[in-house]
Order: sequence, then C-alpha cells, then structure tokens
Amino acid sequence: MTRFIHDQFAKDYLEELLTPYGTIQSPRRVAGEVRQIDLWFSPNPEPRLSPEPLGLLARTLHHRAIFEPYRNPVTADEIRDCVLKLLVISAEQRREARREQTSLAESDQPRLWILTPTASAPLLEGFGATLEVENWGEGIY
Repeated sequence: MTRFIHDQFAKDYLEELLTPYGTIQSPRRVAGEVRQIDLWFSPNPEPRLSPEPLGLLARTLHHRAIFEPYRNPVTADEIRDCVLKLLVISAEQRREARREQTSLAESDQPRLWILTPTASAPLLEGFGATLEVENWGEGIY
C-alpha cells in the first residue's frame, strides 16, 4: 500500500508505460535471506588501550564497521552481497532511531571494509573505487 499520492501516481504511470515492453509485478515482495556479517565492530566510547599499535587498522576503528575478510580475490557478487549487508544494517539502525525518536547522523552510519588480497582493475572500475593515497596510502580504495 502506498502512503503518498505521488508514489502511487509514479507507480501507476510507470506500470502503464512499461507494460508493452515486459512483465510488471507491482508490488513485488522481496524476501530476505538470512545473512551473516563476518565481523561487526562498534567502538568503545573510551577505549582502554590505544589502537595506534594496530597501524592502518587503527584508523578504521573510529566508527561502527562491518569487516568482511576474504582469503581469495573478492568477486563482484561477493562485493554486492557485502553492500547488501551494509544496507540492511543501516536500515535497521534508521528504524531503531525512529522508534527511539532520535536522529542518526550520516557520520554514525556504519562503514564497510572488504579485505581482499587483490582486486582486478576492471572490478575496481566497475564499482567506482578510487585511491585516496594521501589519506590511506596505496591499495586502499
């Protein structure tokens, strides 16, 4: 059920335009599959130890984060699965903030860290990955 008249209009309009070109399912239920995050990190407000000995890894510990390590080169499908996990967690946190009547700043959104031994140039290009050598050094996209 659409709550806003504009949304219903847009759906009806698109359905009418697209029906001659293919099959329309409106609405289409999206069933969720059980997914697991390899590692969820939520920083302590006041850590007992300095993370500096962790080097580059220490720089990732200022925000909530999902870490997805891979032993072999990551595939495009695996990256999409990781992004989906991030989006599901982000949506859960937004719903929780709404229930608690609090705001969720963009800076509070979790980060996704995909750790892979290598990634091909076409794979990186396909996802719009860019180097930030001045901020992160070589190999961090």
